[in-house]
Amino acid sequence: MKPVIEGILFLVGEDGIDIESIADILEIEKEEVEKLIDELSHDLESDDRGLTIKNLGGVLKFTTKEEHKKFYSKLAEVSNIKSLSQSALETLAIIAYNEPITRHEIDDLRGVNSGQIIRNLVAKDFIKEVGRSEKIGRPILYGITKEFLDYFGLESKDNLPDIGDIEILDEDVDLYNSKYKETEEN
Repeated sequence: MKPVIEGILFLVGEDGIDIESIADILEIEKEEVEKLIDELSHDLESDDRGLTIKNLGGVLKFTTKEEHKKFYSKLAEVSNIKSLSQSALETLAIIAYNEPITRHEIDDLRGVNSGQIIRNLVAKDFIKEVGRSEKIGRPILYGITKEFLDYFGLESKDNLPDIGDIEILDEDVDLYNSKYKETEEN
């Protein structure tokens, strides 16, 4: 069961998961889950492992080991040099046009978990925390930064293209309808 718990922790990512939920998923007692978590934590203490399990805010999460922090900091610096992925550009556009916006709202618009992309964009200084929402749990609100504007050669957010001027979505729909009609005729 330890490998299953390890997989669960990987899949839930930064959201984490509580022991009760793991017990429900595995259909075992909470005490058995606690024992397995202790064993898995002990396994991860080995010098040849880069992750550890932490209980943060009542949920279990994989985290990197503190002693490797200097290497992860270098990774963040190197990542800043690389170009932005399509997913990062999509997330940036959502934030730029909808700021301030929560991660959950971004996830809803994209249809996928955007947690890692948001962390990368924060590390690259393209977005920042601009406050807390009044919604339940007071989630973080994100907005664009001066670095975002500089990177895209904009004086201000007002210089973003008008959404009505962007026709990419309409073209995609036309291509789909065209392909659908060709398939229908055959």
